[in-house]
Amino acid sequence: MKQRIRKAVFPVAGLGTRFLPATKTVPKEMLPIIDRPLIQYAVDEAIEAGCDTLIFITNRYKHAVADYFDKAYELEQKLEKAGKTDQLEKIRNVLPPGVRAIFVTQAEALGLGHAVLCAKSIVGNEPFAVLLPDDLIWNRGDGALKQMADAAEATGASMIAVQDVPREQTGSYGIVATDEFSGRSGRINAIVEKPAPADAPSNLAVVGRYILNPGIFDLLESTTPGSGGEIQLTDAIAALLADNPVHAYRFKGTRFDCGTHIGLIEATIRYALDHEKLSDAARDMMQNALSELGVIDLN
Repeated sequence: MKQRIRKAVFPVAGLGTRFLPATKTVPKEMLPIIDRPLIQYAVDEAIEAGCDTLIFITNRYKHAVADYFDKAYELEQKLEKAGKTDQLEKIRNVLPPGVRAIFVTQAEALGLGHAVLCAKSIVGNEPFAVLLPDDLIWNRGDGALKQMADAAEATGASMIAVQDVPREQTGSYGIVATDEFSGRSGRINAIVEKPAPADAPSNLAVVGRYILNPGIFDLLESTTPGSGGEIQLTDAIAALLADNPVHAYRFKGTRFDCGTHIGLIEATIRYALDHEKLSDAARDMMQNALSELGVIDLN
């Protein structure tokens, strides 16, 4: 499978109930970090890795993501007439030339595995990426997916992003066991979905970035639905291990779980502090707020 990925799948059909009432009308993938929605960061990461076909698995009610990547003729005309060229370029360049967006409706919410399976006819017989926009990964160098794509192209293995978590948190993640790591990757010999700490084979947790062999589709089609009638991607990956190398990849960067309130706050703070125009003002505001709360003494 020593082939560069060109296609990326974005499962965005979830309801985002943790962020209600905001997500009653705004999909969680459209929640902003500074001035860009979460989905834009994931898309940029995929494009940096070499993807030119972006496949969004959505539901029949969520139109905002498709609208975001579509042209906004009236808005563009108003900005052009007003001479606001900077803002005009921002909305015109959410997708660069040569990159296409395809939207597939997941008729029923049957789990992450089923969402990935919905992309089968478009992906075809080539390796592909899966990105969960909730997992925002910040890094000053190469993005996490580019790091993984380089490793996958060199080794021919599927890649799953992992990070070390406290053992008491294993019940919130898919957990992998690996052979000895070489550099940043190690071959996976077992993967378990949300094990209790006492049963976890390690504390290496799966993060929302995958590069997968197209054979995963056949395995997903034969995967028995689990709890809630959902088809788990983890189960299909466990079956893939038998005949194909799948590596865990410890990426460079910091992952923010933006599917939680605190993760979204952490990401906003981190990106504000790294923002070319906002960093100084953001730092001053944070220090002043902490001082007023008696947390720090600026004197």
